[in-house]
Amino acid sequence: MTVICELDDLRKLYHRRVPKMFRDYCESGSWSQQTLAENTRDFQAIHFRQRVARNLSPRSLKTTLAGFESIMPLALAPVGLLGMQHADGEIKAARAAERFGVPFTLSTMSICSMETVAEATQSPFWFQLYVQRDRDFTRKLIQRAKAVACSALMVTLDLQIIGKRHADHRNGMTAPPRLTLPNIIDIARRPRWALGMLGTSNREFGNIQGCASGVDDMKDLMQWTASSFDHKLNWDDIKLFRDLWDGPLIIKGILEASDAEQCVKLGADALAVSNHGGRQLDGARSAISVLPEVVNAVGDKIEVWVDSGVRSGQDMIRARALGARAVMVGRPLVYALGAMGEEGVYRMLEIFHEEAELTMAFIGHREIDMVTGDDVVTS
Repeated sequence: MTVICELDDLRKLYHRRVPKMFRDYCESGSWSQQTLAENTRDFQAIHFRQRVARNLSPRSLKTTLAGFESIMPLALAPVGLLGMQHADGEIKAARAAERFGVPFTLSTMSICSMETVAEATQSPFWFQLYVQRDRDFTRKLIQRAKAVACSALMVTLDLQIIGKRHADHRNGMTAPPRLTLPNIIDIARRPRWALGMLGTSNREFGNIQGCASGVDDMKDLMQWTASSFDHKLNWDDIKLFRDLWDGPLIIKGILEASDAEQCVKLGADALAVSNHGGRQLDGARSAISVLPEVVNAVGDKIEVWVDSGVRSGQDMIRARALGARAVMVGRPLVYALGAMGEEGVYRMLEIFHEEAELTMAFIGHREIDMVTGDDVVTS
């Protein structure tokens, strides 16, 4: 029996159980992958101030995120193709988040449709919107999210055009995977994954295929994305979405203070400082290095979260110390899901909670709101 003590245990198991095409989709960045590496490296450069002889009981990480009462300052980020990492992956992840008490965000590019996830869960989840050139379809996505009672809309702004992702091009990313000889051999070595996929009907892009006009076969994911996402997306469009959506609005993909200020002007409830996990503009700054600038620019006018590079509960505390209200996790979610399904995601959340609570205690605090910039050293 494999003992799961840390995220890396789940990552190793993930690499044994999931086909190469989908592992590469998760693990790779764009171009030379400089930003991908710096996302995690810059978190590690932040050191803690350890304090002793403090009253450390009881302790709590509880907070609210865009109105959601969360057991800790963490949300599961929107990740495309979760249902290819594990059969019915979006359902498994949403259920784990529901059980643990943190928000789950469903991607536009999910395998399980929002209706399928809603039928399989009890708690409302968030829906992440990629803006399509087909604006009628984009509006329909928002209407569908309302119909299934999604509790927040997250608009991602940093994927108008797709970054140069060499691994995905080499693998010819599709969902389901093409039955080429290399793919067949790879899948045959992972019977657990294959049997799961044979046992589900959710193997295509549930929010898109059969719903968007003229989209029946997405043979080349990269080509379809490049041709379908709206290159003309601008702040006036975000104002329109604000008017169409009467619940919490979250804007993801912010790396500049001036863009953060635009989010405030448009009445967004939260923003996520993010470089798309290093999968878009390579050479962009790491999310955690940008965070203080954004926090200084917008103050408490909007909730500021950070995404990209978060790999531990300690990173959660580092982000809080630099002013973030919460972190979002993507790759850790994928590792956990691909390794062990719903129970893997739940275990990952346990690990993050344990790490964050212990770290908070070591720096001398009992409540997450007590963590400040005085608890870390950044140079």
